[in-house]
Amino acid sequence: MLTLLVVDAANVVGSVPDGWWRDRRGAAERLRDRLAAGAAGEVAGLPGPLDVVLVVEGRARGVEPVPGVRVEEAPGSGDDRIVELAAGAAAAGRPCVVVTADRELRRRVAEHGAECLGPRSVRP
Repeated sequence: MLTLLVVDAANVVGSVPDGWWRDRRGAAERLRDRLAAGAAGEVAGLPGPLDVVLVVEGRARGVEPVPGVRVEEAPGSGDDRIVELAAGAAAAGRPCVVVTADRELRRRVAEHGAECLGPRSVRP
């Protein structure tokens, strides 16, 4: 069973002050492309292949999926969608790793057995 790797796009993109706020969708697309480059091999130090999900919200909506990366548009809170994904993985007995630095989100997904990694695990 593939490990589910859920990436909090807003948190990861916002972790580096590189002008992402001028083009949130473009920043999320660049993150998606970095994730896709490693999806079949290794991402965030995890052996592949992985089931990679990038969760976007707000002005980052509209990012298209690419081979190796599924994109989930959160209808409301991105954090709530990430927790739903972690809970679904737990219900299926599937390993789940969430990439975020958000302490409250880390606490919420840990309640469902998800492991957490920081933004630097997927972003230089």
